[in-house]
Amino acid sequence: MLWIRVLSVAIPLAVAVLLGLPQKLDLGDWVYNLPHVIGVINTLTSLCLIFALIAIKAKKNVGLHRKFNTAALVLGALFLLCYVTYHASAPSTTFGGEGAIKSVYYFFLISHIVLSIGVVPLVLLAFFYAWSNMIDKHKKIVKYTYPIWLYVSVTGVIVYLMISPYYQF
Repeated sequence: MLWIRVLSVAIPLAVAVLLGLPQKLDLGDWVYNLPHVIGVINTLTSLCLIFALIAIKAKKNVGLHRKFNTAALVLGALFLLCYVTYHASAPSTTFGGEGAIKSVYYFFLISHIVLSIGVVPLVLLAFFYAWSNMIDKHKKIVKYTYPIWLYVSVTGVIVYLMISPYYQF
């Protein structure tokens, strides 16, 4: 499980380094489409997580549950690739809302970011336990992992919808 610890530190560290580059990478104008791709990825991740829960709770279908969760994990990796690519090559977009909506936006954004960092080791452990057939451990950890992961993916969609009018193209 060393790989889980390494990834849990390496992913947020790599994101922080790439976001903090003194000069943005010039990858072309296509990167300005990535926020929309990221919004779709977060939406699909949310749906996969919901369908995974339904598959296991309502239908007791372990195979379908596994497929939806694996799809969510793959989408998470794709999200990370798109997110890092966009933020390493495009200037940050400032939220333009005023008043109470600005507080709502920053609440969702900050909680999304903090929980997205914390959920990485939980997701990796949940998958490790499932793949290793340690189902009791898997069930214990997903009681915490699932709601956090779902919250992160849903708030990703909310943050995207709130800031999308302010993207420059």
